[in-house]
Amino acid sequence: MIWEIIISVLLVTGGFFGLVGSYGLVKLPDPMTRLHAPTKAATLGVGATLTASLIWFPTQGGQSTWHELLILLFLFMTAPITGAFIAKAHLHLGWDADELPRPEPDLHWATFAGPENESVLDRKTPDE
Repeated sequence: MIWEIIISVLLVTGGFFGLVGSYGLVKLPDPMTRLHAPTKAATLGVGATLTASLIWFPTQGGQSTWHELLILLFLFMTAPITGAFIAKAHLHLGWDADELPRPEPDLHWATFAGPENESVLDRKTPDE
């Protein structure tokens, strides 16, 4: 009985976070704020649902597998990194030029260092 309550709470929590994440993805005004909905809320929703599945099968006499745990770990490792890459691409491409200025190359942004620009590590400081 206690396991069913825990699993039910996890499923309701997962559904709530999934609903909040999808609502935020649709209703938030610009791409940078919409980015937080799937990377934060929806990730927690899927994580709670996978945790409920991870608990359900061994407690109900089924066979325990590692699939849910591996999916959960992969999701929690990749979602924040993907969100950071999308945010950085958004800043570099200047999609909202009126709201967010494009960063200058001398602000130590790693993607601005390339063959046409000198590397951030190779630049001389004013004291040198």
